Amino acid sequence: MAAKTTFFSNIRQIFLSFVEKYHPFNIKYFKALVGIIMTLLMGTVLILGWLSSQKVKEIVTEDFNQQQLVLARHAATQIENSIESLKRELQLLSISPSLQYIETTWLINRMDIAFSSIKHEGTLEIRLIEPKNERVYHVTDQHVCSLETMDPDDASHIAWAQKKENIGQIIFTSISTMQFNGDSPRPIMRMVIPVWQISVDESHPVATNKFSGVLVFVLDVSRLIGNINKEIRSGKTGYSWVIDENGTFLYHQDESFIGKNAFEARKGKKPTISFARINEIQKDKMLKGEEGTSWYISGWHRGVEGEIKKLIAYTPISFDEKEKGRIWSVAVVAPVSEIEGPIHEIQQRQMLLQALIIFLILFGGLFINFMILSWSNTLEQEVTKKTIELKKSEQRYKSLIENAEDIIFTVDYNGNFLSINKYGADFFKKNEPEVIGLHLSEIFAWPSGEVIQLMIRKVFDAQESRHLIHMVIIEDQQYWFSTNLRRLWDETGNIYAVLGISRDITERKKMEEHSYYTEKLASMGTLAAGVAHEINNPLTVILGFTDMLIEKAPPDSEAYDLLKTIERQGLNAKRVVENLLSFARHKEHRLEEVDLNKNIETVLAVMGNTLTLSKITIFKNLKTDLPMIRGDSGELQQVFFNIINNAIHAMKGGGTLTITTNSLPDEKVTVRIADSGHGIKPDHRGRIFDPLFTTKEVGQGTGLGLSVSYGIITKHGGSITFETQTKEESDNPGTVFIVTIPIFQKKKTEQ
Repeated sequence: MAAKTTFFSNIRQIFLSFVEKYHPFNIKYFKALVGIIMTLLMGTVLILGWLSSQKVKEIVTEDFNQQQLVLARHAATQIENSIESLKRELQLLSISPSLQYIETTWLINRMDIAFSSIKHEGTLEIRLIEPKNERVYHVTDQHVCSLETMDPDDASHIAWAQKKENIGQIIFTSISTMQFNGDSPRPIMRMVIPVWQISVDESHPVATNKFSGVLVFVLDVSRLIGNINKEIRSGKTGYSWVIDENGTFLYHQDESFIGKNAFEARKGKKPTISFARINEIQKDKMLKGEEGTSWYISGWHRGVEGEIKKLIAYTPISFDEKEKGRIWSVAVVAPVSEIEGPIHEIQQRQMLLQALIIFLILFGGLFINFMILSWSNTLEQEVTKKTIELKKSEQRYKSLIENAEDIIFTVDYNGNFLSINKYGADFFKKNEPEVIGLHLSEIFAWPSGEVIQLMIRKVFDAQESRHLIHMVIIEDQQYWFSTNLRRLWDETGNIYAVLGISRDITERKKMEEHSYYTEKLASMGTLAAGVAHEINNPLTVILGFTDMLIEKAPPDSEAYDLLKTIERQGLNAKRVVENLLSFARHKEHRLEEVDLNKNIETVLAVMGNTLTLSKITIFKNLKTDLPMIRGDSGELQQVFFNIINNAIHAMKGGGTLTITTNSLPDEKVTVRIADSGHGIKPDHRGRIFDPLFTTKEVGQGTGLGLSVSYGIITKHGGSITFETQTKEESDNPGTVFIVTIPIFQKKKTEQ
């Protein structure tokens, strides 16, 4: 208390000396100087605030456009991959002997197989033009194969394909807008390749090298591109569109634009708005194959009309060197309103901060003037008042320390406790007097105490504060602390102790690790889907060549049987890959009516090979009229996948897996997944739903499967429990997981 009184007395003496030195004439100029400084400070704050706001807007806009550019590049790459896939299929089909030698019986089947594998990529028709008899064999979605006469385009293709220098070459025709099979006009493009008799089979052991005809893929370009671009989303409402070298829309979110000229379509829809900027971007940038970002004014966006400023990122779609004149460009656009919200929030915070600073400047200036005029008369009263407030503050401070939900302590250089608050003592399950004098190592298990003491000595020696996040073990229990260590000085200016404030962040640490592993699993799931997609291409080639070999082999030969076996296994592999792709494609969280039986069948199809290789027998007791529930199919499949995967791990060497679905009287459905594994040990049963807890070997599990499953089922309003017995507890060990979810109740308006 004496020290505090001395401090305020010194302040009073300094102020009185200042007043005695500077008489009222000097004070007047001093007040003017304060006013000038305040004005300069406020002007500086306003200018810096405005410059900062503009800079933030530029950075956020550029960052958003760069994200759009990444989406545009991804779409362009996917389109290029699809075109390359079609070129490979066209080349593969052109070397089939059945087509080269016009073997009618076989070429129909071969063309139909090829069409089935590529029709989802926008292929409308496969045409084989035979100039010798002026016939055209063609396969469409409505006709397996039929004959027709040649058209003028077919004649021009023949003239090009007859030249020997074009053997093996592929050309793309110009895009034309036309109707196909009575549909609305679409942008159509043909891929053309010559067919020469260069392959051999049993009927033609020696290649004749004669010209046979022309093979043509007729493509709906809008569908080919739309399969990729319709999934593009920039922000909440952004989308993508594609134009060709003539400025024709090959794809657009507004289907009425497809096939129309981009320079005319917008003007026709909204003639009152100038589209000069977007037309300039299309003409000078996109149609020249350049990549970049910009903005333009549009007249609408997803049903909202008016002058709307949009951000655009564009990139070209690459073709072969022979197609230099063909320039397609994909653009990703979104309204500026997508980023106005975050920018507005930042600007609001800046304005509040500026207002606060200006207020503080004004308040500070007025306060200084007030102090100059009145502090000399009220200093002693203020000292008394401050002294009383200081006592109250000390009491509040002590109360705050004692009731804070942090461990607050002081230690000396040797690591002995000098003080600790009530929360800290309770955390260590001790009384405050019991802790005083104890060494850190007597409270924290090794090596926690030694680590903290090392940091404390660094604070003493380096005379600077430290912060560390560390693990501590207390009575075999693991915790994570965030600890700040600060110096405490005595009256002589020497450090006599270190103040430590430790916060228990164990739950936050678990959540961070949980988030890390969840993102890692999501990334691996995306990678698995990509790998499965890439496997499809070689499988298609394998099946194609197998089919060619089957055509050549006699049906009653051993080679024929072996080839049919290869074909069956190849189709089985393709089915597994397709199931995996179907399982992995759930990306968006959405609630819908869900058939649990169907979801279980999907998971079993994906894991079929794993179950077979693990020698596990499946017994399914799925109730046929099981009520529907409301949930996310992808998330529920993840739950069943995790439980079945754990069951496989528990049944090393083989076993049985029984899956039963049923409905309960209390308007719930239940799924029971029972295995004949080794069961769960008693000391593990209370932790199996904890994040990162696993009994598997390193590298075989993350400890997130059941934790994630528990969260998913809880989010669906259900519960997940288990029953288990080990070999020591029963002659029939195993574990049963029971998942219970409420039945979907339709609202009256939906009935």
